[in-house]
Amino acid sequence: MFLSVFDMFKVGIGPSSSHTMGPMVAAARFLDMMRASPFQFAGLRASLHGSLAFTGVGHATDRATILGLAGFTPRDYDHERAEAVLAQINDTHVIEVDGLPPLSFDPRADMIFDYDTKLTGHANGMMLMARDAQGDVVLRETFYSVGGGFVMTEAELAAGKDTDEGAPVPFPFKSAAEMLEMAQTSGKSIAAMKRANEISRGGEVNLRDGSRKLWQVMNDCIDRGLTTDGILPGGLSVKRRAKGIHDALLAERGQNQRAPHTINDWMSVYAMAVNEENAAGGQVVTAPTNGAAGVMPATLRYYLDHVPGASESHIEDFLLTAAAIGGLVKFNASISGAEAGCQAEVGSAAAMSAAGLCAVMGGTPEQIENAAEIALEHHLGMTCDPVKGLVQVPCIERNGLGAIKAVSAASLALRGDGTHLVPLDACIETMRQTGADMSEKYKETSLGGLAVNVPNC
Repeated sequence: MFLSVFDMFKVGIGPSSSHTMGPMVAAARFLDMMRASPFQFAGLRASLHGSLAFTGVGHATDRATILGLAGFTPRDYDHERAEAVLAQINDTHVIEVDGLPPLSFDPRADMIFDYDTKLTGHANGMMLMARDAQGDVVLRETFYSVGGGFVMTEAELAAGKDTDEGAPVPFPFKSAAEMLEMAQTSGKSIAAMKRANEISRGGEVNLRDGSRKLWQVMNDCIDRGLTTDGILPGGLSVKRRAKGIHDALLAERGQNQRAPHTINDWMSVYAMAVNEENAAGGQVVTAPTNGAAGVMPATLRYYLDHVPGASESHIEDFLLTAAAIGGLVKFNASISGAEAGCQAEVGSAAAMSAAGLCAVMGGTPEQIENAAEIALEHHLGMTCDPVKGLVQVPCIERNGLGAIKAVSAASLALRGDGTHLVPLDACIETMRQTGADMSEKYKETSLGGLAVNVPNC
């Protein structure tokens, strides 16, 4: 099993990897299918199902789908151009995209939220349709956005195409037990094994430059969030708090009577800065999702800014170790809130971050596995119940607490020798089972939990 660090961590836009980035990617794939088809097309239609329908407005899924059909992708997204194109489509009811004729599309009639038809492959389902001049559908494809910006067609999902089919890698572990066994046999760290796998596929230069780019985007996102205030979009009137908290923390520096627990506020404010940017539709890195995008940057920034002896030379090891753990979670369970609740998003992010921090602080493979297990274990059962379907409440604060748990888990693991009762594999399997048993009300549908008990208008 191999999942590249650049698959696990993608540069994209907020507010959701599964509900914003995924539909945009699916639409781009559908355009390629149309370009390769012998049919003559005259119009488009899209329908959203399951969680994509129930929380699609709050997650801007309709907007992302339309922009994807207009040729936009998450990685090269231009906000000002997107706004202009959306306005044009709303006025003309026509989508113009390279390689295809003008296509009729009325956002009010052709962007359908289907709350009744449940697609069987995954909770995040959508159908894209192309029509001929008579209005008949001549090309149709079902896509599933399976979390973290990963997208598969119905046929790909049924055929198990979410598993790796590339050339063999030096250390093909698909469980934590195999990972630890390979580390012991080879004498290599988890990061070193993951690095060897990455280089075998993409080369050393790609890994080095790509890792630097990932951290640059993460860190820039923190900095933007720490210097921007105002009200977040969506109608809840949620006030950005990261700047105010950060300003207060800076003002307190140098005081002799600061409480030790203030360090928790630093970790939280870094995470909140990222997730406020995500909620505003800014550029973030899926880590492993947008909804959990703040945990890892906050943990890494905490390490660099607050841990004595920290070095930027360790950033790559942090990301590689975190990606190794994230790959295990995705392969054996889920990173999708619509599939397994927020335990699969913030819980996975905390496990990945705890592992990364433990690694750069000198942890053994056994201690790293222990750190990931501690962090994930104490997110088990966490629901995904965003108020009004927005990635704001409780998501922004939840990332801050996820970072705190990640640091605590790494610290506890480093105090031990790596031996512990619950293996990471057992914890991941428990998360999978818990997600399967969890009511759909608590899996990113906004039909239960805080979403129905907090006034949102």
